[in-house]
Amino acid sequence: VQLQASGGGLVQAGGSLRLSCVASGLTFSRYAMGWFRQAPGKEREYVATISWSGGSTAYADSVKGRFTISRDNAKNMVYLQMNSLKTEDTAVYYCAVARSSGIRTTTQEYQHWGQGTQVTVSS
Repeated sequence: VQLQASGGGLVQAGGSLRLSCVASGLTFSRYAMGWFRQAPGKEREYVATISWSGGSTAYADSVKGRFTISRDNAKNMVYLQMNSLKTEDTAVYYCAVARSSGIRTTTQEYQHWGQGTQVTVSS
């Protein structure tokens, strides 16, 4: 299984970025997907999750109302639209494949991880 995340970069506070993640080597539509992030010196934290069909989503309180997770099962892709970015959103963002089809919010519930993409938000 391989996950390739992209779309990170440097953006000013208040700006937007769209992260993408393409998966290969698995039946993508069977599994929930998630986005996590890790800032320097901090533990990896949950950001957003989406069920196998895209019918259910959930977000960390810190990003609710600003971030939107979506998926395209025909393309084996998951996305994270990030709006109204804040400096505290600066981190390496990881996409991950859950162990099941329903939404999951802890790192232990994910089985495969991408390499991460850096998001830096400047003030």
